[in-house]
Amino acid sequence: LTVTGSCTMANKDIKQFVEFGKKIIGAGRNYRSLATEQGNPIPEEPMLFLKPVSAYVEMGGAIEVPQKEHNLIHEVELGVVIGKEGRNIPESSAMDYVGGYTLALDMTAGDIHCASKKKGHPWSVAKGYDTFCPVSAFIEPEKIDPSDTKLWLKVDDTLRQNGSTNDMIFPVPYLISYISHIFRLEVGDVILTGTPAGVGPVKPGQTISAGIEGVMEISFPVVERK
Repeated sequence: LTVTGSCTMANKDIKQFVEFGKKIIGAGRNYRSLATEQGNPIPEEPMLFLKPVSAYVEMGGAIEVPQKEHNLIHEVELGVVIGKEGRNIPESSAMDYVGGYTLALDMTAGDIHCASKKKGHPWSVAKGYDTFCPVSAFIEPEKIDPSDTKLWLKVDDTLRQNGSTNDMIFPVPYLISYISHIFRLEVGDVILTGTPAGVGPVKPGQTISAGIEGVMEISFPVVERK
Protein backbone atom coordinates (compact mmCIF):
# COMPACT_ATOMS: atom_id res chain seq x y z
CA LEU A 1 0.00 0.00 0.00
CA THR A 2 1.36 3.37 -0.99
CA VAL A 3 -0.03 6.36 0.82
CA THR A 4 1.20 9.80 -0.08
CA GLY A 5 0.33 13.09 1.49
CA SER A 6 -0.64 16.56 0.49
CA CYS A 7 1.02 19.83 1.38
CA THR A 8 0.14 20.94 4.89
CA MET A 9 2.09 24.19 5.04
CA ALA A 10 -0.93 26.38 5.85
CA ASN A 11 0.17 29.13 8.25
CA LYS A 12 3.71 27.73 8.24
CA ASP A 13 6.70 29.27 6.51
CA ILE A 14 9.01 26.42 5.52
CA LYS A 15 11.95 28.81 5.90
CA GLN A 16 11.22 28.74 9.66
CA PHE A 17 11.52 24.94 9.90
CA VAL A 18 13.57 25.24 13.08
CA GLU A 19 10.58 26.78 14.86
CA PHE A 20 7.99 24.11 14.06
CA GLY A 21 9.69 20.98 12.70
CA LYS A 22 9.06 17.87 14.78
CA LYS A 23 11.87 15.48 13.85
CA ILE A 24 15.55 15.42 12.96
CA ILE A 25 16.35 12.06 11.36
CA GLY A 26 19.99 11.16 10.84
CA ALA A 27 21.52 8.68 8.42
CA GLY A 28 24.70 7.29 9.93
CA ARG A 29 27.69 6.04 7.95
CA ASN A 30 26.20 7.10 4.60
CA TYR A 31 29.42 8.12 2.80
CA ARG A 32 31.76 5.54 1.31
CA SER A 33 34.78 7.67 2.19
CA LEU A 34 33.85 7.74 5.88
CA ALA A 35 33.16 4.01 6.05
CA THR A 36 36.54 3.34 4.43
CA GLU A 37 38.36 5.81 6.68
CA GLN A 38 36.91 4.21 9.81
CA GLY A 39 37.38 0.64 8.59
CA ASN A 40 33.64 -0.09 8.68
CA PRO A 41 31.69 -2.22 6.20
CA ILE A 42 29.36 -0.51 3.75
CA PRO A 43 25.86 -0.64 5.27
CA GLU A 44 23.30 -2.77 3.47
CA GLU A 45 20.49 -0.44 4.54
CA PRO A 46 20.39 3.06 6.07
CA MET A 47 21.47 3.34 9.71
CA LEU A 48 18.97 5.76 11.21
CA PHE A 49 18.97 7.72 14.45
CA LEU A 50 16.96 10.62 15.86
CA LYS A 51 18.02 13.94 17.32
CA PRO A 52 15.61 16.10 19.34
CA VAL A 53 14.63 19.43 17.82
CA SER A 54 15.96 21.04 21.00
CA ALA A 55 19.42 20.31 19.53
CA TYR A 56 18.99 23.04 16.93
CA VAL A 57 21.17 26.13 17.15
CA GLU A 58 21.20 28.87 14.51
CA MET A 59 23.85 31.34 13.44
CA GLY A 60 24.66 33.71 16.27
CA GLY A 61 24.58 30.87 18.78
CA ALA A 62 27.39 28.61 19.98
CA ILE A 63 28.12 24.90 20.11
CA GLU A 64 28.37 23.76 23.72
CA VAL A 65 30.72 21.01 24.84
CA PRO A 66 29.09 18.98 27.64
CA GLN A 67 30.95 18.75 30.91
CA LYS A 68 33.10 15.60 31.19
CA GLU A 69 33.01 15.12 27.40
CA HIS A 70 36.54 15.30 26.00
CA ASN A 71 35.88 14.20 22.44
CA LEU A 72 33.23 16.33 20.74
CA ILE A 73 33.13 15.34 17.06
CA HIS A 74 32.15 17.50 14.08
CA GLU A 75 30.26 16.17 11.04
CA VAL A 76 29.18 18.44 8.18
CA GLU A 77 26.00 17.35 6.40
CA LEU A 78 23.44 18.30 3.79
CA GLY A 79 20.10 18.59 5.55
CA VAL A 80 16.91 17.93 3.60
CA VAL A 81 13.91 19.99 4.76
CA ILE A 82 10.63 18.19 4.15
CA GLY A 83 8.01 20.37 2.47
CA LYS A 84 5.06 18.01 2.16
CA GLU A 85 3.65 15.37 4.49
CA GLY A 86 3.77 11.76 3.38
CA ARG A 87 4.35 8.13 4.24
CA ASN A 88 5.26 5.09 2.14
CA ILE A 89 6.63 7.48 -0.48
CA PRO A 90 7.88 5.87 -3.72
CA GLU A 91 11.51 6.62 -4.50
CA SER A 92 10.42 7.80 -7.95
CA SER A 93 8.45 10.73 -6.47
CA ALA A 94 10.52 11.34 -3.32
CA MET A 95 11.95 14.64 -4.52
CA ASP A 96 8.43 16.07 -4.67
CA TYR A 97 8.52 16.06 -0.86
CA VAL A 98 11.65 18.23 -0.59
CA GLY A 99 10.82 21.76 0.50
CA GLY A 100 14.44 22.88 0.54
CA TYR A 101 17.75 22.28 2.27
CA THR A 102 19.96 23.42 5.11
CA LEU A 103 23.66 23.13 5.82
CA ALA A 104 23.92 21.26 9.10
CA LEU A 105 26.44 19.98 11.61
CA ASP A 106 25.75 16.69 13.34
CA MET A 107 27.73 17.16 16.54
CA THR A 108 28.46 13.98 18.46
CA ALA A 109 29.74 13.35 21.98
CA GLY A 110 32.46 10.92 20.93
CA ASP A 111 33.21 9.31 24.29
CA ILE A 112 29.53 8.63 24.95
CA HIS A 113 29.00 7.45 21.38
CA CYS A 114 31.85 4.93 21.55
CA ALA A 115 30.63 3.58 24.88
CA SER A 116 27.07 3.29 23.54
CA LYS A 117 28.16 1.38 20.45
CA LYS A 118 30.22 -1.07 22.52
CA LYS A 119 27.26 -1.76 24.79
CA GLY A 120 24.73 -1.89 21.95
CA HIS A 121 22.91 1.09 23.41
CA PRO A 122 21.04 3.79 21.44
CA TRP A 123 22.86 6.90 20.23
CA SER A 124 20.31 9.39 21.58
CA VAL A 125 22.47 10.85 24.34
CA ALA A 126 25.61 11.12 22.20
CA LYS A 127 23.69 12.87 19.42
CA GLY A 128 21.05 14.77 21.35
CA TYR A 129 22.60 17.41 23.60
CA ASP A 130 21.44 21.01 23.25
CA THR A 131 23.27 22.78 20.38
CA PHE A 132 24.26 19.47 18.74
CA CYS A 133 22.50 20.37 15.47
CA PRO A 134 23.77 23.72 14.21
CA VAL A 135 22.01 24.73 10.98
CA SER A 136 22.19 27.42 8.35
CA ALA A 137 19.36 29.50 7.04
CA PHE A 138 16.92 27.76 4.70
CA ILE A 139 18.24 27.05 1.20
CA GLU A 140 15.85 27.13 -1.76
CA PRO A 141 15.62 23.74 -3.49
CA GLU A 142 16.72 24.99 -6.91
CA LYS A 143 20.11 26.00 -5.48
CA ILE A 144 21.11 22.43 -4.60
CA ASP A 145 21.79 19.34 -6.69
CA PRO A 146 21.61 16.68 -3.96
CA SER A 147 23.38 14.16 -6.19
CA ASP A 148 26.53 16.29 -6.48
CA THR A 149 26.90 19.02 -3.86
CA LYS A 150 30.32 19.84 -2.43
CA LEU A 151 30.61 20.18 1.36
CA TRP A 152 33.55 21.42 3.40
CA LEU A 153 34.36 22.07 7.06
CA LYS A 154 37.21 23.86 8.80
CA VAL A 155 38.23 24.01 12.44
CA ASP A 156 39.81 27.42 12.90
CA ASP A 157 41.80 27.70 9.66
CA THR A 158 42.42 23.99 9.12
CA LEU A 159 40.40 22.15 6.47
CA ARG A 160 39.06 18.94 8.01
CA GLN A 161 36.30 17.73 5.67
CA ASN A 162 36.00 18.17 1.92
CA GLY A 163 33.64 15.89 0.03
CA SER A 164 30.64 15.60 -2.26
CA THR A 165 27.18 14.14 -1.90
CA ASN A 166 27.98 11.97 -4.93
CA ASP A 167 29.80 9.77 -2.40
CA MET A 168 26.55 8.90 -0.59
CA ILE A 169 25.77 5.20 -0.27
CA PHE A 170 22.03 5.88 -0.13
CA PRO A 171 21.10 9.00 -2.12
CA VAL A 172 18.48 11.51 -1.05
CA PRO A 173 15.47 10.02 -2.91
CA TYR A 174 16.22 6.58 -1.47
CA LEU A 175 16.56 7.98 2.05
CA ILE A 176 13.26 9.85 1.83
CA SER A 177 11.43 6.77 0.58
CA TYR A 178 13.08 4.43 3.08
CA ILE A 179 12.45 6.69 6.07
CA SER A 180 8.84 7.36 5.07
CA HIS A 181 8.11 3.64 5.29
CA ILE A 182 9.08 3.85 8.99
CA PHE A 183 8.22 7.40 10.13
CA ARG A 184 5.55 9.63 8.64
CA LEU A 185 7.42 12.61 7.25
CA GLU A 186 5.93 15.95 8.23
CA VAL A 187 6.45 19.49 7.01
CA GLY A 188 9.56 20.97 8.63
CA ASP A 189 11.21 17.64 9.44
CA VAL A 190 14.92 17.51 8.57
CA ILE A 191 16.86 14.53 7.27
CA LEU A 192 20.61 14.65 7.96
CA THR A 193 22.07 12.73 5.04
CA GLY A 194 25.48 11.71 6.37
CA THR A 195 28.98 13.12 6.40
CA PRO A 196 32.15 12.62 4.32
CA ALA A 197 35.53 11.52 5.65
CA GLY A 198 37.55 13.74 7.95
CA VAL A 199 35.38 13.87 11.06
CA GLY A 200 37.35 14.88 14.13
CA PRO A 201 37.40 16.54 17.53
CA VAL A 202 36.86 20.15 18.54
CA LYS A 203 37.32 21.86 21.88
CA PRO A 204 36.20 25.05 23.58
CA GLY A 205 37.87 28.12 22.13
CA GLN A 206 37.88 26.81 18.58
CA THR A 207 35.58 27.87 15.73
CA ILE A 208 33.87 25.58 13.23
CA SER A 209 33.14 26.99 9.80
CA ALA A 210 31.49 25.00 7.04
CA GLY A 211 30.04 25.50 3.61
CA ILE A 212 28.18 24.27 0.60
CA GLU A 213 30.36 25.40 -2.26
CA GLY A 214 28.96 28.50 -3.90
CA VAL A 215 25.73 28.44 -1.87
CA MET A 216 26.05 28.81 1.91
CA GLU A 217 28.59 29.23 4.70
CA ILE A 218 28.16 29.02 8.48
CA SER A 219 30.39 29.59 11.48
CA PHE A 220 29.94 28.63 15.14
CA PRO A 221 32.21 29.15 18.15
CA VAL A 222 32.72 26.17 20.43
CA VAL A 223 32.28 26.88 24.14
CA GLU A 224 32.10 24.90 27.35
CA ARG A 225 28.58 24.15 28.56
CA LYS A 226 27.85 25.99 31.81
